[in-house]
Amino acid sequence: MRIEEKYRACVDGLSSFARGIGMTDVVIGLSGGIDSSLVACMCVDAFGADRVHGYMLPGPYSSEHSLVDAQELALNVGMRAERISIDEPFSAFVDVLGEHCIMARGLAAENTQARCRMVVLMALSNAHGWMMVNTGNKSEAMMGYSTLYGDTAGAYAPIGGLYKTDVFAMARWINETARASGAAAPIPDRVLVKPPSAELAPDQRDEDTLGSYAELDRLLIDYVEHGMGREALAAAGYDPAEVERVTSRVDAYAFKRALEPPFPAIAY
Repeated sequence: MRIEEKYRACVDGLSSFARGIGMTDVVIGLSGGIDSSLVACMCVDAFGADRVHGYMLPGPYSSEHSLVDAQELALNVGMRAERISIDEPFSAFVDVLGEHCIMARGLAAENTQARCRMVVLMALSNAHGWMMVNTGNKSEAMMGYSTLYGDTAGAYAPIGGLYKTDVFAMARWINETARASGAAAPIPDRVLVKPPSAELAPDQRDEDTLGSYAELDRLLIDYVEHGMGREALAAAGYDPAEVERVTSRVDAYAFKRALEPPFPAIAY
């Protein structure tokens, strides 16, 4: 599939799902990163900017440039973006749980921040009757790089069938298409070049945990989409240690993917 065909499949899947459950408005978290920026563009395309409700949910490790990028993206596509800090609810969890586990740093602290964001978005969804849209991609889902009951939440995941390299390619295509028609590029240029980060810890970079997305996605596509086994992958030239690391994580985190929202099928 060409990148524009993949984009249309994502948008059509999103709008069809929403119609099927009687939803006309959606709510999404805007992090200032490439995943939520791309999903915001899809939501505006599917529903119209006035029916897309974006929320920036900064926490203790959110960068100022991420908030600026999220605001610029919202302005470019014509949607509203409001700000609700998760600092207070996260601090409350730290205070309550501090006697029972380490909450100053580590996995529990990082995942609790993601779950605070989920609670805010689901409260808005319940209060206003908006469908919560998930912003996760397939690379991270396959690797279990997500928070169960946090950023795995949502009714539908329009980019859940896209690997991260396609997320970047699609974002660039959106901007190029807009510029070619004489319009302003919707996704800020900085979003396309800055290292992806969950911003749940100091100086966090996604690729420090996952490895290069370009290399990871090639391996994932051969393993997941093309059905190549470990021996075949090694014979094809992949590093055996990397094959073991990636395939083991894919297999181990199947339970997480079973609880993630539906997404459009994308052919690879």
